[in-house]
Amino acid sequence: MIGCIVQARMGSTRLPGKVMLSVADNNPVIFYVIKQLKESELCDKLVVATTCLKEDDEIVEFVKNSGIAFFRGSTEDCLDRYYECAKKFGFSTIVRITCDNPLIDPTLIDDAIKLFNLEKYDYVTNCKPRTFPQGTEVEVFSFNALQIAWNEAKKPSEREHVTPYFYNNPDKFKIFNITNYKNISNLRWTVDRKEDLDFVKAVISKIKKSPILMTDILQLLEREPDLTKINNNYIMDEGYTKSLENDKKS
Repeated sequence: MIGCIVQARMGSTRLPGKVMLSVADNNPVIFYVIKQLKESELCDKLVVATTCLKEDDEIVEFVKNSGIAFFRGSTEDCLDRYYECAKKFGFSTIVRITCDNPLIDPTLIDDAIKLFNLEKYDYVTNCKPRTFPQGTEVEVFSFNALQIAWNEAKKPSEREHVTPYFYNNPDKFKIFNITNYKNISNLRWTVDRKEDLDFVKAVISKIKKSPILMTDILQLLEREPDLTKINNNYIMDEGYTKSLENDKKS
């Protein structure tokens, strides 16, 4: 079974509670993540994986009311959270999505799954290296690969960010990175700061269709290029960079 596991928690140093912040019509960020993911034709089940912290009860209540499955696990060890979640639901293939990407394109997910199945890869992604917009990251991997990482990963960054063990050990896994026809990784469609949320609000207010595809947003930005100025002051992969610094201290 192909399971899409969305990691979500209220804790965020740069934008606390961001997954439950309102985007439009009183619907929060997580609503749009779920809405986009439901359009995937190849994912068999969608699960939101959060922590056991009381502050994340709000996420669980929202997910339950939306009719979506949930899982609660480790706070900092996201690799363990994914492993235990995938094991509980019996997923043989896992799609990893983070809840700060409300503009995730479901067709990118399905394309990655098709490639994963066709070539029998262990890990397929579109962000190592990046050529797609930030906020459209897709990762697909086998449960067997996840189990190896869960057993062997020791670095804090590998436990926190789930998949670094794969690309840190390319000799152990069959890996493929999907490359866009043009490098547009400078575009920022994820939600990590207030300016990012403002950008997403602008996009959703202007594109009145579902799902919102990457091509729809690119066409919008061609018509209204100034929209990119809303959130173009950023540091790419800031959270992962900090985790790598913590590796040196451990």
